[in-house]
Amino acid sequence: MLASDVMVRNVVTVRPDTDVTDAIKLLAEHDVSALPVVDDAGNLVGMLSEADLIHRVEIGTEKRRLWWQEAVIGASTLAADFAKSHGKKVGEVMATGVISVSEDTPLSEIAALLERKRIKRVPVVKDGKLVGIVSRSNLIQATASVVGQIDLHGGTDRQIRLELLSRLGQQSWTDFGSRKITVADRVVHLWGLVGSEAERKTLLALAESLPGVSRVADETIPAY
Repeated sequence: MLASDVMVRNVVTVRPDTDVTDAIKLLAEHDVSALPVVDDAGNLVGMLSEADLIHRVEIGTEKRRLWWQEAVIGASTLAADFAKSHGKKVGEVMATGVISVSEDTPLSEIAALLERKRIKRVPVVKDGKLVGIVSRSNLIQATASVVGQIDLHGGTDRQIRLELLSRLGQQSWTDFGSRKITVADRVVHLWGLVGSEAERKTLLALAESLPGVSRVADETIPAY
């Protein structure tokens, strides 16, 4: 599965010149934790998240440091902190250099990216323009839909999955878990991180050798 299969397309966005107070209202009204920031042409230029709004002067949560701490902290850091707590426009508060993916990015890469960067969502762009967003909840929904297919197709898919798990349990070279394996329409889906390229190839060979398997969809990523 790819980003285009699960991404939310009608994304609520703001502009760099949007008032921070208006952006906060949008976060609350739409029950989202972040807003992509786009320019007049629809290009992604930043991201405004709850984390950017934690330290605000209006509620007395701005960062306060002792004089000696300020003396050893770089001026750029102090300026950025001040903007976060006092900025009136989204462009003054938002995070720049946003990590993004394309529509054809496999979900396995997105899952690994969210885990590695410890972020909750990633925007999807095409030619620099925002076309959607994929969050952790979208990945959960994708998993649920595949599990639903497994239930609909009855015993064959369940038998393939159980046999694969049984064979993996006998191997000492891998600890590839059950949460990373689904089977739908006799297609084995392998997700997430694996220990090495050699382990990935062996997993594929093992899955392909099972009776009844029509194809293996490899969405794994070897660990760096």
